Parts: sequence; structure tokens; C-alpha cells
Amino acid sequence: MDVPMTTIPTPAVPTPAILPPPATAPAAVASPARNAAARRGLPPEADAARIIGVGTAVPAESYSQQDILDAFGVEDPRIRSIFLNSAIDRRHLTLPPLRPDGTRALEDQGQLLAKHKAQAVDMGVRAIEECLKRTGLDLADIGYLCCVTTTGFLTPGLSALIIRELGIDPHSSRLDVVGMGCNAGLNALNAVAGWARAHPGQPALMVCAEACSAAYVFDGTMRTSVVNSLFGDGAAAVAVLAGESDLPLPRAEGPRLLRFASYIITDALEAMRYDWDSAQDRFSFFLDPAVPYVVGAHAEIVVDRLLAGTGLRRSDIAHWLVHSGGKKVIDAVGVNLGLTRHDVRHTTSVLRDFGNLSSGSFLFSYRRLLEERAAEPGDYCVLMTMGPGSTIETALARW
Repeated sequence: MDVPMTTIPTPAVPTPAILPPPATAPAAVASPARNAAARRGLPPEADAARIIGVGTAVPAESYSQQDILDAFGVEDPRIRSIFLNSAIDRRHLTLPPLRPDGTRALEDQGQLLAKHKAQAVDMGVRAIEECLKRTGLDLADIGYLCCVTTTGFLTPGLSALIIRELGIDPHSSRLDVVGMGCNAGLNALNAVAGWARAHPGQPALMVCAEACSAAYVFDGTMRTSVVNSLFGDGAAAVAVLAGESDLPLPRAEGPRLLRFASYIITDALEAMRYDWDSAQDRFSFFLDPAVPYVVGAHAEIVVDRLLAGTGLRRSDIAHWLVHSGGKKVIDAVGVNLGLTRHDVRHTTSVLRDFGNLSSGSFLFSYRRLLEERAAEPGDYCVLMTMGPGSTIETALARW
């Protein structure tokens, strides 16, 4: 069966806009640090939110690509090739239950939504608990919770369920970001950083919880097989703080978030989507084969906008944390931005060990960078996520 194609016209590449420095209140005497930041087109770093902790969680069971092919009896050589040439070794998944004959039962949409709810709450809670343990924070210290998910729909939202499950103060402010896709983690981090700046000294939490195995369709087509070969289940939580705090925090492990930039490729809105599949009577994810090249071709636009006015060049960026969207996506972004294999080592290792974890992938890469202890004070970092829209999100951070 032929792979479905969407014709995506290549948009004219606009001249990147120059971002003015964010407005700041006038000060009677500006500090040297503030003057230096202003000259570089950046907000004063003392005012910026910083990452103070991260935590991750995955289901207990993991499977090799061959395990999954065997579990579903896939014999089509084209589909087997997609799985076995994906640059993915293992993924953590919650597979459908076994029938008495040893085959996997196919879940209906109601069962998939129930799976999403159970897994998103479980993984989200564990990721938050690990994040708090790393920072030394208590649940009572949290003033804001943002929950991100795409792999299912919940009302009330995931934030309400996690607040109840953990016993977080029910007066806490909260936000649910639903349906934005793999790019949503940086969209939400922008909102969380904004809340932190508006409430200095109060920690805020973001958790991305994606039960991708609740979004699979097994119909034997190339369309669904590409998706089934790629995504894994996982959650990642991050704690953010702006200003000084009276809390007994350990030394800050993470960078300050200086600015964000986005780009929506409006001519490619249909290239990545999660919508209703009438033939299968459930939601289904669609990826156009041209997505890696479209995303790669536009990566420069948003990165140039992110760095515009700062005096920074791409060569000044010490660390690149790119969404683990798939081997072709990573390669396309790397080629267009001139990144080396070393630059994207965390991205490719997360893809290898977990698959595409949707909105939380970049935080798994961030955790590996921390564990490597490669970041030094003064280092700049670019975070990048890509998702439906087609959309590219970026953030500039500094240790």
C-alpha cells in the first residue's frame, strides 16, 4: 500500500524579524549586569526564571523493536524495515492485554482513553515526585502546576487529577495544555516561566505526561506503522523559580530561561495531525513523509529569530537540546543548522532508549545533559521542539 502523501508547498522564507529587548521598568541606577544584558538584547538574567530541578518516569515494561513486531505478528517486510531502521533500540510501552491464545487484544477508543488516564496520572505523579526530591521542595511549596498532554482527552484535566492524587494545595494555580503535540513542552514552559517571573520566590511545576501507546492504531497500513514504530510512553517534570527564595534549595542545577521564539509553518498544517479515523472508529495520528524535510528547512528561521539582537551566533551555543522526533527529523534539523553528531548526542540517545516521547522528549535530553556535567557557568543552550502545525518552538537559556 502506498504511503499517503500531502502536498506541502515550500513557503517563501521571510527575513527573520529582529526582536526588541523586552521592556523593563526604569531603574534609578542600572547594574553592570543589567547594562550588559540590555546591550545584548536580553532581559536581565536576575529577572529570568531558572530551572531548578527535573524528574522523569516511564512504564515498567520496555520492548525492543523486534519484540513489538513479534507481539503483533508483523510479517510485511516494508513495515519490518520501518521498525528495524528507526534508530530506536527500546521503548517503554503499555501494550494491549494478552488473549488466551497469546495474541494481543485490540482496544476500543474507550479503553484507550482509560489507559491514557491511568498512565498519564501514574507517570506524571512519579516524575513530579522525582523532580521535587532533586530540588528538596515539598508539595506545599508549589504555587503553580502546568500539565501537558496530547495522547488523550480528560475533563476535568490532568492537573486536577494530579492535584488530588498528590494532595497538592487545591488553591494552587493550574493550567492544562492539551492537544498541541510534541512541541507543547516549550509552549508550556514559556507560560510557566512567565508565572514564575510574576511570582518571584514561588516555585512552579510543569509536567508533560504522554501515554503514546494509548494513541496507536493497528490496521497494517504504512501510515499507522510509521507512528507505531516511533512513539514511546513517558513523563517529565521540571521545576522553575524566578527571583530569590527563602526555601532551602540546593545549588541551582539548571539555566535561566532568557527568551522564546516560535514559528508555525501554516502551509503544512495537515502534515502532522491527531484526529478521528472513521475507518478505525478511534483517534489516529498522521505523519506526512515530507515532515522531516519541511521542519528542517524552516529550523534556521526560528533559531535566527531567537538569537536576533543578542549578538550571539549559532557557534556561540554550547548545548543543543532538540526534540527526539525521529531519525530523519534530527538529521534534517542538524544539517540545516550545521549541528554535529556531538551537538545532538542527547537527542539521539533519548530516541535510541525511549523512542519519541512527544512533549516531554526534550526534558529527557536535558536530564542527560545534567548527568553528563558538561554545562559550565556562562554556557548558552538552545532548546527546540517540533510538532503539529507544523510548528517549531525554541528557547534560549544560559547557565
